[in-house]
Amino acid sequence: MRRRSMVAVILGLCVAVLAGVPAWAADPIRIGFGMAQTGPLATNGKSALLAMQIWRDDINATGGLLGRPVEFVVYDDQSNPSTVPGIYTKLLDVDKVDLVVSGYATNMIAPAMPIVMQHDRTFLSLFGLAVNSQFHYPKYFTITATGPDAAVSQSKGFFEVGQAQDPKPKTLAIVAADAEYPRTAADGARKNAKDAGWEIVYDKTYPPNTTDYSPVIRAVQATNPDAVFVASYPLDSVGIIRAANEIGLKTKLFGGGMVGLQTTSVKLQLGPLLNGVVDFDIWIPAKTMQFPGVAEFLKKYQEQAASSGVDPLGYYLAPWAYTYMQVLAGAVTGAGSLDQDKIADYLRANTLKTVMGDIAFGPDGELSEPHLLMVQYQHITGNDIDQFKDGKNPIILWPAKYKDGEVIYPYDAARQ
Repeated sequence: MRRRSMVAVILGLCVAVLAGVPAWAADPIRIGFGMAQTGPLATNGKSALLAMQIWRDDINATGGLLGRPVEFVVYDDQSNPSTVPGIYTKLLDVDKVDLVVSGYATNMIAPAMPIVMQHDRTFLSLFGLAVNSQFHYPKYFTITATGPDAAVSQSKGFFEVGQAQDPKPKTLAIVAADAEYPRTAADGARKNAKDAGWEIVYDKTYPPNTTDYSPVIRAVQATNPDAVFVASYPLDSVGIIRAANEIGLKTKLFGGGMVGLQTTSVKLQLGPLLNGVVDFDIWIPAKTMQFPGVAEFLKKYQEQAASSGVDPLGYYLAPWAYTYMQVLAGAVTGAGSLDQDKIADYLRANTLKTVMGDIAFGPDGELSEPHLLMVQYQHITGNDIDQFKDGKNPIILWPAKYKDGEVIYPYDAARQ
């Protein structure tokens, strides 16, 4: 009997090793979150989850966190904000996870906040625009590239690119979906327009279930704006760009806050229709953005992406999702504990090394410095992936420290 027991133990250890699970996996640190695996945010949600899983495997291969393996408890939020409170209630009250982090996107983060606050947990979020401006929760920290004064920072580069042109824009149209992120981005655009001295000649939202954007673009064109700032989600962004090309939108500067253009599948879908669009981005493999460790991470990601059915390049969200987990691990290790107050204190007081460079936090848990880019798509021909692989398209216009090309201005000229 003893021999059989010993054999069973040895076999169990072998299975654990082969599966990449440490032999001491009976006492894991459990990290809980919702993440879009279905619905309109699923493309980015799947990319983020793969990056987080790579981090989990990396840290478990080097001894885990606080000497314990890491395990995820993750639920599909279906890209639906109404699912989020129930998910986080279950994670904290039923699953009793050790740590919680957010899913992807502002609309998925905001509904989790009251639940997390009620449980007095430290909460890291992924790409949430100014979520804490309405809560001011001291244990909230966001991995969102906008940095301080997030709503204004999100569109600052769009206006700075415009201000550097001759002639610079004087009039502006603002188009936004009637949802959390676009409304917040539009608020920031209004502030930046005022500071730049641009007159707002059109400022309207459209319902989130809109499918035909031709009336929206025609209404914008009727005001003859010099610049058009759009705050939209992926499906909207595709529809708006198609409508702008079909109608022949005439303006000097177009884009700004369009989510989705950063995703490989959307780039391939739109192809040359992207030419001339100036929009935000987070990271592209330009020579100016080769931070230590990012190339090694992306090699792993792209090898696994091929068999996982996720964004094959992963430039938009994957490096930041890996960074997200690096920051959490750094805080837990630095605090030497899973105590929520100690983790939050460490995050407030320290700078952490990541594949996206140094990360530190400021007021309301926003990044202390912005990491956002403003880019332009130029000279795209066809719909093949190769033209997006080498970091030469889109080109970075702003900020100056990452800039690697010049804007084609106005939009009409760049579209040709």
